[in-house]
Amino acid sequence: MSHRYGPSFAMVIAKKYMSIKRNMGTLDRIIRPTLAVAIIAAYALGKIKGNAAKGLLVLSGIFLATSTVGYCPAYAVVGIDTIEGE
Repeated sequence: MSHRYGPSFAMVIAKKYMSIKRNMGTLDRIIRPTLAVAIIAAYALGKIKGNAAKGLLVLSGIFLATSTVGYCPAYAVVGIDTIEGE
């Protein structure tokens, strides 16, 4: 919705983030959540504990978020694009 002085703040932010180019291919988007579920299951079953478990749980959250969106900021920094092979 435009206001008299231009687009709303929410519209500006939405436009910026809606234009992010995906850089993760289908295989990448399947492997990451699979690993995340395996990590969460290992934690739930008590196979991993302590600080390693906490770090792996954070990593699994990142895997789930990036695979849902299809964009990995680390890939963007390094210049990796797994969509190109598809």
